[in-house]
Amino acid sequence: MTPQAMMTAFNTIVLREIRRFTRIWPQTLLPPAVTMTLYFIIFGNLIGSRIGDMGGFDYMSFIVPGLIMMAVITSSYANVVSSFFSMKFQRSIEELLVSPVPNWIILAGYVCGGMARGLGIGFIVTLLSLGFTRLEIHNLPMVVVTVFLTSALFALGGFINAMLATKFDDISIVPTFVLTPLTYLGGVFYSISMLPEFWQGVSMINPILYMVNAFRFGILGVSDVNPFVALGMILVFITLLSAVALRMLQRGKGIRH
Repeated sequence: MTPQAMMTAFNTIVLREIRRFTRIWPQTLLPPAVTMTLYFIIFGNLIGSRIGDMGGFDYMSFIVPGLIMMAVITSSYANVVSSFFSMKFQRSIEELLVSPVPNWIILAGYVCGGMARGLGIGFIVTLLSLGFTRLEIHNLPMVVVTVFLTSALFALGGFINAMLATKFDDISIVPTFVLTPLTYLGGVFYSISMLPEFWQGVSMINPILYMVNAFRFGILGVSDVNPFVALGMILVFITLLSAVALRMLQRGKGIRH
């Protein structure tokens, strides 16, 4: 394919993904906004007033970066896993596979589509948070890089999950039993400095902890981990998952019978 044709194919996939989640916005954009608003009210206003300061900030300000990142992670993942598996289930993916579109264009298109939804949800949650607290960005480049890389990483994870899934139940296993526990234990609602030394060490093996803290550093200037180490880890994971996803596409794992 010529570069122009590849760009056309890429744009087609991305625009289709964006149209898909914007067309069904009551299912894709509204629920995360409502859920995060409830988090702000319950954890920020009601419980936060009893907790007091954390990390030198009021509790609401402390949890906002984590809640934004949680919304980005779940939305980026959910968009790709549901979209790609639906195409598998309907057998419409076969039309894309027999076309001359390179595998890396297919992967990039779906990942960017997932990122569009994740970043869109992150923006909506950020706007909602302004009704509860004041945000002052400490390091804008860190905020932008962290949210883009994290969104890409979990979009890749959703793509791999969709390729491995054989039924609709399979696409809910990872979000329910992996993403949700790791997110809640990833320092969204607390600083790991509050934990006993043993549990601090256990928390350090949670990859989401690094993403949440790098983003929190960008907004508040505080972090439980080195934010630049966190960015390095995210890049390593993106490289690994990209290689795995491309290899699976090349072999037709789960999509060729």
